Amino acid sequence: MKYLLAGEQTDRLTFRKVLQSDYEYWLPFHEEPLSSHYWENFPTDIETACQQQFDSISERYTNGTGGMNALICKKTDRLVGLCGLMIQEVDGTEALEIGYSILPEFWGKGYATEAAQKCKKVAFEKEWASQLISIIHIANTPSQKVAFKNGMELFKTTTYKNNPVHLYSINN
Repeated sequence: MKYLLAGEQTDRLTFRKVLQSDYEYWLPFHEEPLSSHYWENFPTDIETACQQQFDSISERYTNGTGGMNALICKKTDRLVGLCGLMIQEVDGTEALEIGYSILPEFWGKGYATEAAQKCKKVAFEKEWASQLISIIHIANTPSQKVAFKNGMELFKTTTYKNNPVHLYSINN
């Protein structure tokens, strides 16, 4: 499937499609209030939020618009996060986004940066886009740092899904 990194690897991670069986392992992401406190209109019910996310991932797989990959730690074979390439529309323009979310117990260990860098490398090598973006809430400093470490620069501040966001980009 185009835009998916299933089978790709980094030093510490293996990428694969997200499976419904990952749902229970992903619930702690939604249990942590810091995971979603930046986004307006986010479901407050943990299971609803998680199921909506999994439904969205499945829909993207079906529609061929990219999607998140499960990030599996090679050393422990555990799910540590989600990362992927997704076609997004921002201000009337389609772009390929690098998105990432890491389970709270693995925050600050470099997994988001490692996975995002792999997404960038694969997208440019396969010529899926000449520019990549990351859509990050203006208050989400940790994700902004990941974008910066991935070589991206802030190029625009706008509103996305009723949220104030910075758009970071990098060109091939």
